[in-house]
Amino acid sequence: MSDALSPLRALRFEAAIPEGLSASLLDWLLLEDSMTKRFEQYCSKVTARIVREGFFESHVVLPEADMLPESGRYWLREVVLCGDDEPWLLGRTVVPESTLEGPELALQRLGTTPLGRYLFSSSSLTRDFIEIGRSSELLGRRSRLRLAGKPLVLTELFLPASPLYREEK
Repeated sequence: MSDALSPLRALRFEAAIPEGLSASLLDWLLLEDSMTKRFEQYCSKVTARIVREGFFESHVVLPEADMLPESGRYWLREVVLCGDDEPWLLGRTVVPESTLEGPELALQRLGTTPLGRYLFSSSSLTRDFIEIGRSSELLGRRSRLRLAGKPLVLTELFLPASPLYREEK
């Protein structure tokens, strides 16, 4: 596992929306639309740097596996999302192999394209839930999304330079 993503793996999720978060923070954390699109309002260019990407056998411990159908393999994509080359977000996507059929095979070929650009161009995208989490002083969220009814889990951790925190200052 990459050390760059250890804060993302350290996220601890709340059963309910945590008390004490400002309306501004909640607006970011509970955003139903594309985070990539939201970030684009604060910079000239949003890019994804791939940290790790590929299939993992089901015996590898994936904390998201209990939110997904059982699968022999899962597609895992971990990235650093940057605004104008400044790291703003760590992202982790876990996709059961059964989701990767038909148009959803494109999830394996995103390269440096942010996930949100692909997901939110689909008219068949739905979101089951958003959970808010913390990793030390940083905030994050986790969602189960569905493309044409097929699930994937997206976990995001907002890094200190993220515009989410700027609005609080």
